[in-house]
This record gives sequence, structure tokens and C-alpha cells, in this order.
Amino acid sequence: MLNCFITESSASIIPLNLVLQTEYAAWLAKQDPFIKHWLDSTGFRNDAGSVAMIPNATGQLSTVICCVKAMTDFWSVGSLPFLLPSGCYRLNVTDSQFAIAWGLGSYQYTRYKKSLKKPAQLLVESDLDYVTNIVESIYLVRDLINTPTDDMGPSELADAAVALAKPFNAVVKQIVGEDLLKENYASIYTVGRACDDAPRLIDLRWGDKKHPKVTLVGKGVCFDTGGLNIKVAGGMTLMKKDMGGAAHVLGLARMIMEAKLPIQLRVLIPAVENSVSGNAYRPGDVITSRKGLTIEVGNTDAEGRVVLADALTEAASENPELLIDIATLTGAARVALGTELPAMFTNDEKLAADITAYGVQEQDPVWRLPLFALYRDALNSSIADINNNTADGYAGAITAALFLKEFVPNEMSWVHFDLMAWNVKARPGRPQGGEAMGVRGLFSYLNARYKK
Repeated sequence: MLNCFITESSASIIPLNLVLQTEYAAWLAKQDPFIKHWLDSTGFRNDAGSVAMIPNATGQLSTVICCVKAMTDFWSVGSLPFLLPSGCYRLNVTDSQFAIAWGLGSYQYTRYKKSLKKPAQLLVESDLDYVTNIVESIYLVRDLINTPTDDMGPSELADAAVALAKPFNAVVKQIVGEDLLKENYASIYTVGRACDDAPRLIDLRWGDKKHPKVTLVGKGVCFDTGGLNIKVAGGMTLMKKDMGGAAHVLGLARMIMEAKLPIQLRVLIPAVENSVSGNAYRPGDVITSRKGLTIEVGNTDAEGRVVLADALTEAASENPELLIDIATLTGAARVALGTELPAMFTNDEKLAADITAYGVQEQDPVWRLPLFALYRDALNSSIADINNNTADGYAGAITAALFLKEFVPNEMSWVHFDLMAWNVKARPGRPQGGEAMGVRGLFSYLNARYKK
């Protein structure tokens, strides 16, 4: 059990009442004079997110109120676990989304720095299995992204996949180092060969072979220096998060396995570090991908799409019913949509509409950008089938998605997410640091589509 939740009520539980801003006056009119005087004397305003802690006659905390714009505004409780005094609280709403927001707001990354405070606890009265599945899976995503590369290189990322697989009886295989060349994964090997932590393809399988195939592919670039097209110092600051796509697919896989969804799951993660060394790949090199398409390296800092090319080719070889890839792929997507809204690309109109709708429902939105075919010419190469970079830099998120599209059959239902995987500022329930984006909406969609 997460330390932010309890499941048994007791006399010491403190009521936590959400009050609509528009109904605050009517609510206040029904309260006893002590509460009215307390709120008046403390200057309480019924702004959205305002919190009042009200004592009893002996000075002990008796009740808490929190004003909200709407009773669907579950993020409003996301800041409370560390705002409120230690204790156990009971909300006046039982919607599981509020419990999820409470749980996500209780997150702390404590591997290198001890916690100064334990979160307040919330009584969870319904959907405990669902709530803990979502919260623990997102904790996994955040932990993986927040961990520095010194402790989360390709081998440690593989260890994390193995640790995840074990309790669910999933199977993990790895193709490591020069074995990648023997198995025809030259793109993955070439990008990662300069690092002393060998590149690898992590391959997790789970589920009944009779069930529909769903395959997840996650970009696992554990650190991105930019290679020989080296990044400036500021551009490298957060590059431990460049394996955020891998963290997302592992978190989503955990949700799927914990919920026992009737699917045949496969997770593919090309895990590399894009390093600078005497054997680093160079601008102008040509790589023969697993699909047979030759890739001219226009820029070694456009490495994510190169490693994904081989993984997508392998994923497509089994003809899954649904193929999902997630990557921290381009800065261009962040310029277009900002840091908090993942870009989505897909060749499946119904899939786009459904995922968008579930994202809205879960307040975990994504935004569709077009696979605009006319921009494909920007990836042309005079000496190879395709270039991994464009000369002009325009429409960078779209051209990156079009590059990936070359490695997925046109008839396959496929969706690609280009996301930040990092909160640049803290918001209720979403602390600064590594973040799962779009995963709750994706899981909600998969749960609705496949759960019996």
C-alpha cells in the first residue's frame, strides 16, 4: 500500500470538503458561527484552490475545506498531501480521479536526498486496485526519468525492464553490443557504439498468444550528448530524460499487466547512449537499417528516430493490431505545443479521435499534428534512401514523424507520440521533474477497447 493512502476509517479521520466557488456563500450560510468567524478572521477567500484549515474548540484540526471551480477538477487536491498537516483525511467525493491526483501529488524522488516530510494520507473508499495501479505505474515512469544516467544507462534500463517483468511472469530478452549487428539491428548499434555501456534492444513479452497483439516501442536514449554534432551545455542539462519514451512504455506496460488486460503485449526498447568517442558515428555516414532502407546521417543529434527505425521494423514484422511508439523526439514539438502537451501523429482517423477523447476525459490531453506527406521530400538524400535530418529545420516534429512512418506499413494502425516527459514547473499533482504524459489517457483507451 502506498504510504499516502489508507483503507480503513477511524474516529481520527479529518473531513476534507470540496466546495464549489459558486456555492460557497450558500455553504457558509449553513455553518455554525465558530466556522463563519474563523473564516472571516483569517481572511479566507473562495478562490479556486484556496484551502482553509479549521480547528475545533480545543485547537485541534477539525475540518478542511478546499474551493474548486468544478467537482470534476480533481487536480485541485494534488497539492494537499504536502500542504496539509500529517494525518488522515476523508474527501466528500469518492471519484477515484481525486485519489489518483492525491497519490500523484504525494510523489517524492528520494534516491539521493531524504524526504523532509511524509505526505498526508487519504482514505480511499472505492477502486483501490485501479487507483494504486495508475499511481504506482506513474511513479515508475517518474523514477526512471529522474534517475541520472550514471545509474540509468542502457544496462540499468534493461535491469528495470527485467524487474518490472518478474512479478507479472513476463519474459525479457536482450540483444546486446555487436550481437545487434549479427541480428540485423545496425541502426541501434551504430548510434550507441561509442558508449562503454553497450547498446541493446530490450524485448518484453507478456500475455496469452490467443489475444490481440499490442506492441509498444519506446525511445531509450539514456543520455544524448548530440554525438559529434554535440549539443551546447544548456541543451545537455536535461538529457538524462531522453529515455522518457522507454519509461513511458514500461509504465504503460505495468498498467496493462496489473489490470490483466486480455492482450498479447510486446514492448521494444532500443537502449543506447549517444556519446562522443573515437568510434562515434559521423555526419555523412550511411546506415543500412533493419528494413533495408539506407539512412544518411545528416545530424548525429537526430539519433532517436534512427534507433526507433529498427525497433519499429521489428515491431511491424509481427503485424500487431495496434502499434504505439513514444519518444522525446524533437524540440520542434515543444516549440509548437509547449512542454505540457504531447504531439500525436497517426495514420488511423478513428484511433486519433478515440485517443484524443480519452485524453480529455482523463485530463491527460494530447494534440494531433499532421503526417503531412508533402514534407517528406525534405528528408531526401542524394546518396541514400532517406536522410535523418532536414536541411532547413522547418516542421521538425512532422518530418521526424514522417521519417518513422517509412518503417511502418501504411495499412498498420500506428500512433506516434512526441513528448517532453518533464515538468519544467510544479503544478498540483505534478511536481517538477520527470513526468508521465498521455499515459493515463492511453491506458483508459486500451482498457475500454480490450477489457472483457
